[in-house]
Amino acid sequence: MTTPPPHPGVLTEADTCREYVTPRLVAAGWSTEPHAIGEQRSFTDGRIIVTGGRVRRGKQRRADYILYYRRDYLLAIVEAKAVGLAVEAGVQQARESAEMLGLKFAYATNGQRIIEIDYLSGSEREVERFATPAELWQRLRAAAQVPESATAHLLEPFNLVSGKVPRYYQQIAIHRVIEAILLGETRILVTLATGTGKTCVAFQICWKLWNSRWNRTGEYRRPKILFLADRNILVDDPMAKMFAPFGEARHKISGGDVSKSRDLYFGIYQALSTASEDIFRQYRPDFFDLIIVDECHRGSSRDDSSWRVLLDYFASAVQFGMTATPLRDEARDTYRYFGNPVYTYSLRQGIEDGFLAPYRVHRVITSVDAAGWRPSKNELDRFGRKVPDEEYQTKDFERVVALRSRTRAIARHLTDFLKGTDRFAKTIVFCVDQEHAAEMRQELLNLNSDLVSQYPDYVCRVTGDEEAIGLTHLAHFQDVDRPTPVLLTTSQLLTTGVNAEMVKYVALARVIGSHTEFKQIIGRGTRLKVDYGKEYFVIIDFTGTATRHFADPDFDGEPARIEEVTVDESGETFDTIVETPPHVRQPEVEYRVETNDGEVGNGIILTDPPDEPRKFYVDGGEVEIIGHLVYDLDSDGKKLQVVRYTEYSGRTVRSLYRERADLQSAWANPDTRSEVLRELTERGISFEELAVSADQPDADPFDLLCHLAWNTPLLTRRERAKRARQTTPDFFGQYSETAREVLSLLIDRYIDRGILQFNTLSELMKVTPFDRFGTPSEIASRHFGGMRGLREAVSGLQAALYQ
Repeated sequence: MTTPPPHPGVLTEADTCREYVTPRLVAAGWSTEPHAIGEQRSFTDGRIIVTGGRVRRGKQRRADYILYYRRDYLLAIVEAKAVGLAVEAGVQQARESAEMLGLKFAYATNGQRIIEIDYLSGSEREVERFATPAELWQRLRAAAQVPESATAHLLEPFNLVSGKVPRYYQQIAIHRVIEAILLGETRILVTLATGTGKTCVAFQICWKLWNSRWNRTGEYRRPKILFLADRNILVDDPMAKMFAPFGEARHKISGGDVSKSRDLYFGIYQALSTASEDIFRQYRPDFFDLIIVDECHRGSSRDDSSWRVLLDYFASAVQFGMTATPLRDEARDTYRYFGNPVYTYSLRQGIEDGFLAPYRVHRVITSVDAAGWRPSKNELDRFGRKVPDEEYQTKDFERVVALRSRTRAIARHLTDFLKGTDRFAKTIVFCVDQEHAAEMRQELLNLNSDLVSQYPDYVCRVTGDEEAIGLTHLAHFQDVDRPTPVLLTTSQLLTTGVNAEMVKYVALARVIGSHTEFKQIIGRGTRLKVDYGKEYFVIIDFTGTATRHFADPDFDGEPARIEEVTVDESGETFDTIVETPPHVRQPEVEYRVETNDGEVGNGIILTDPPDEPRKFYVDGGEVEIIGHLVYDLDSDGKKLQVVRYTEYSGRTVRSLYRERADLQSAWANPDTRSEVLRELTERGISFEELAVSADQPDADPFDLLCHLAWNTPLLTRRERAKRARQTTPDFFGQYSETAREVLSLLIDRYIDRGILQFNTLSELMKVTPFDRFGTPSEIASRHFGGMRGLREAVSGLQAALYQ
């Protein structure tokens, strides 16, 4: 195809795409079904940025063109630049997008030249034309070594009955698992962060294989699939909801019901293998073609697990494990059994893409956690037993010794925290054991009696002891349209597999030594529910667990900010600590055991060693809350360090602007000031919080930033306004008396509210006292010669303020 010469400097990128790029793609065969062209497609939602309690979205990742071989199968990406720009300018961007989308082909073009990036051959070269769909598909299939006869399974469309199109990372996981199956792999693993939709991935894999009639033997029949987990809630919910399109093909194996006429089976280890009978043996060893093991890190793959026999019995089946746990010592058995994951999507990436909720951390320290607790001489516990004269630390509380006063202090602080934010924000409190969860529930109930009188289930315990009652409370807690329960106390039952989208607060009242379990617990809050106002969540850490795990270099999802507060027994904040006391960092004590807490056979958790003596119960004494730290990431975004918020802000400003004059120049111009504000907001700087932290409520934001960054004198907004009126009489003199009055009122508003009000000028001028001069358009036309004149006047006013 001969492309007419362009007119350099005239065409925009959009013009280039319309007049040059799209025609060349069409000529290569990408215009007709099923070889579709997706133009200007966003594939991330944009990171959620939280500052001062306000939320906004970062920039979405967008592709100029995505080339589809089938509706649900992407082949290549095209990054376009305007005619006149070098084609090489789009290469790196094309590479980044292709790598995120898991694609093997990418193109960069300026409408005239085309650079093809081929990850299969490792080449990057200029080509005369775009490759055709058939050419790219054949290159891809040959490299993957997938037989032509098997490609129908790979290209089978997704089930989109729910209206939800799988996200880009879910599509990658789905296709990589199916490709591995088609290549003969029998043990397959994917690692997807909690809240990123593992069940969706499992459903689409099952649907594609079931609908295209894949099976291990190559017969013309639908496959037999087993969805396996270790809790009823992990199979009942997917079976009833996500897998509903399978209709009558579904069957749950429970009790003696071992129907063999269905295609999709659901079961938990405990029902398939009981103390009296191995029900799974009623199925032939080769009965299942595919077994999906949900939360596969929870014990079934260990050599010494009592559940391993089930996987060994069905060894001929393809076994596909799903986990949210990266490779660490505690998860090594999982990776040894299933092999390296064919795809990993981390918590950090989920937050960065805007699919998971970011979070803040409040580190709260009680007096006994800070200094330890020692009983008085001959002190007796609740049952008249003498408490051993030792010094007890955080790891011992509720395991060796139960301090009711500590539980009461934690409950009081949490209650006051919710009173200051949102008393109907869904909250999970993780306690040491079921008994501790019961005591915590009672303390919270009494402290919130005003709401409990209206909502009897405002505070509930959900543990294994509650059985059906607890599960009912949990179902109501998960229902986004039910206001209560609000506060759930638990120990182990809610650590994993519970989809509660509205959780806004996760309180840690017990030490969590396991990195795996910690990630599972914070995963209770990472799900987004933007349409219901759930855009981020808060971890309230009473044990030092969060700060310790975030300091782990292998942790893959740092918090936006961590605050550590000190409060007294009444819940009042009275101190700020700016470094981590060494005694707060408790050593990790890990014990691997099977547990019955929550539901029989939950798998491996960290808990007391089997020979731990019965704990002592101390009901007396007083415990206070005593500490508030601020943790932030360093300039490389890798390590948490303890700094004052004001110090962090000053350091951030200096990293963006070498000198005060540079910041002043950018700040004085309304157009460039918006970029300054964006840069600061993305780095977590809120002027409202900064003014409070610096105790300078009347300072101009610009002066406060300069003071913190370069130690320049502080000016109040009133002082800056007075200086502007005195030093720029010519500016005000050029306007009529009424116009000057309007500008004077704008200065008064600046004194009251700050420079940020000018960003919403049209809204500001609709209200008193501006409305007495007319509407904003009338003010502009009558006194400033039109809207352009009004904007110029306001820009001049801001320049005068920041001379």
